[in-house]
Amino acid sequence: MAQDQENFRDSIGTISEEGKRAWVFPKKPSGKFYAYRKYVSYLLLAFLFASPFLKVNGNQFLMFNVLERRFNIFGFPFWPQDFHLFVISMIIGVIFIALFTVAFGRIFCGWMCPQTIFMEMVFRRIEYWIDGDRGAQIRLDRQPWNAEKIRKRVLKWIVFFLISFLIANVFLAYLISSDRLIQYVTDGPFQHVSTLVSLLIFTAVFYFVFAWFREQVCIIACPYGRMQGVLLDNKSIVVAYDHKRGEAENGRKKWRKNEDRKALGHGDCIDCNQCVVVCPTGIDIRNGTQLECVNCTACIDECDTIMEKVNLPKGLIRYASEDEIVKKEKFKFNPRLKGYTAVLTILTGVLIGMLFLRNDLEANILRLPGQLYERKDNNIISNVYTYKLVNKTTKSIDDVSFKLLSHQGKIELVRHENFEVPAQDLAEGTLFIEINNAALEGDKDKLKIGVYSGSELIETTTARFLAPRSYN
Repeated sequence: MAQDQENFRDSIGTISEEGKRAWVFPKKPSGKFYAYRKYVSYLLLAFLFASPFLKVNGNQFLMFNVLERRFNIFGFPFWPQDFHLFVISMIIGVIFIALFTVAFGRIFCGWMCPQTIFMEMVFRRIEYWIDGDRGAQIRLDRQPWNAEKIRKRVLKWIVFFLISFLIANVFLAYLISSDRLIQYVTDGPFQHVSTLVSLLIFTAVFYFVFAWFREQVCIIACPYGRMQGVLLDNKSIVVAYDHKRGEAENGRKKWRKNEDRKALGHGDCIDCNQCVVVCPTGIDIRNGTQLECVNCTACIDECDTIMEKVNLPKGLIRYASEDEIVKKEKFKFNPRLKGYTAVLTILTGVLIGMLFLRNDLEANILRLPGQLYERKDNNIISNVYTYKLVNKTTKSIDDVSFKLLSHQGKIELVRHENFEVPAQDLAEGTLFIEINNAALEGDKDKLKIGVYSGSELIETTTARFLAPRSYN
């Protein structure tokens, strides 16, 4: 019997013994936590759909234009030159997830993950509306392809496809900007065939995930579930079954009216199996923390409903740590959490400091590859350079010029003297730097160059200046 109870560890609930897909038909959840999750989910969905269309100082609130290497995060534009800031942000994100997982398990998966929100709060609710609750869905799946089944299936597939198409458009707005997406829609889909093909590919991926792959994403594809084994410990708060109370000395037992369960040595679990049928990944939470559990709280709400009906205390399944269940120890901010918090605080401080120190204009001046210095009259040495100026603001920078700050010399632009750097764009070109050889200290002097807008110094940069080697 003990071996049978451990069989769940050797298999996945969504795969049958024959190795085929075992479809999960979860019961429609209801209860306090489910209501809270709906509020959180709809708030996050509103944020997801609105973010590409919100502007802060003319910048899209969130944009991840990988093709043009332009990123906007909370209205702040980031360029490839800011890659170090992006890396620090990603490290902060990973540490934050690790900290949250150590403390509260996979609460992110159940409450904030886009996969869970779309699956449980959008597609699954549409499925309940069209196909009915668990029992109706199982009967519909087993019945032959008659008029009713064809009508419901076709309706569901069409609605799923339309929602997937809408989601694909929103994600495309994140990638190419909402302004360009609106322009493409106004121009007509056949004016931008390549974009339309990409959009349909995105739609097909979303449709495949939410219409067929479903909970398999959390179980098979997502690596976050595997992190539990490394990050969770007995002090982590997870959705847990109180086995001490539920099993007692003689285990769980079906409910019988007017029976003294305590006298018989049975726990409060009446083995109704409702926590299993309501689970969207098809597991039995009474087996303990498992890879498939996304902490969605559906089993908590269902168990509380059953406990209320049989006049037993709620909380048989609840948010709790293993130490709280076994040792009655409350959650504490232990040294492990303090360590993660310290690292997170330091990195966040570094990121904020670097953001404040970040210049609105990024300047790079590099010697033209393959070119040596040139001797001119009056002992003048000339080097040729390419410059690239990146304007990270939403306003153009006018009357831009260069001046030598570290040496006496002259800077000449190839095409024009003063120029403009367009908003959220770059300007590039070629320039010559001429310095008297007597003013140089060696054959590779380091120059400090100022970038001016009118008479205002807006940025400084450095470059190497090649000159004849001195043999004095």
